[in-house]
Amino acid sequence: MSTATHGPAWFQRDQVFEFLQPEASSQLDLSHNTILYLEGLNVSFDGFKAINDLTLYIEPGELRCIIGPNGAGKTTMMDIITGKTQPDSGQAWFGQRLNLLKMSEAEIAEAGIGRKFQKPTVFEQLSVFENLELAMAGNKNVWPTFIARLSGEQLDRIDEVVEMIGLKSEVKRMAGVLSHGQKQWLEIGMLLMQNPQLLLVDEPVAGMTHQEMDRTGELLTSLAGERSVVVVEHDMDFVRSIARTVTVLHQGSVLAEGTMDQIQNDPRVVEVYLGE
Repeated sequence: MSTATHGPAWFQRDQVFEFLQPEASSQLDLSHNTILYLEGLNVSFDGFKAINDLTLYIEPGELRCIIGPNGAGKTTMMDIITGKTQPDSGQAWFGQRLNLLKMSEAEIAEAGIGRKFQKPTVFEQLSVFENLELAMAGNKNVWPTFIARLSGEQLDRIDEVVEMIGLKSEVKRMAGVLSHGQKQWLEIGMLLMQNPQLLLVDEPVAGMTHQEMDRTGELLTSLAGERSVVVVEHDMDFVRSIARTVTVLHQGSVLAEGTMDQIQNDPRVVEVYLGE
């Protein structure tokens, strides 16, 4: 095992923390009531500063909405968290001991961070049940997954997730015939099969009907508490319907943070975003 000689900024610098391997990370160290630490992050692409001294903290079980104009750094921030982009400087920690900047994308996913992209990526030629089965944590080789018999516990978990995402009546249908909203819920279900502790959701209601938006809001709200959920979204009506704490990004930094009422009444936010 390697060691990390520093952690989030408030750590005593003479302390040494083990860098946990993903298989050892099932028990996240949340003793300081923070699941995600982003501190002093900076990223530049060809001279453009996409992330500028970004500092953000997410609590266990929190539902956080991230808003901001195009180019504010929202996608780059999620790319850093999931290991797709390495920052030029700064720190990113999952709990107190997992240094995300020393982990691969696969290790980060196995450690308990799931990401839902804007466009649903489900296996359209497979049923809802088969999609969830393939996504289940464990042996990721496709053939062993198909030939293995599911245990009672695994079947119960699929039933639980199907109920949670509202697709119980669709469980035998091919994913390709589902509505756009249903595909989004199925992909969230596929992430839930891997038991993430932190779920990153990118523009979940883009292209949805009002009814699907309402159901998505209920789903994301129900997921918070047991796990942390970070939602990046442009639809202000949807954000207002689910928001507990809202963070506004602008030019790669946190411009403002608070309740939706506080954000809406912040003149800086109105000028750079809500007033557009």
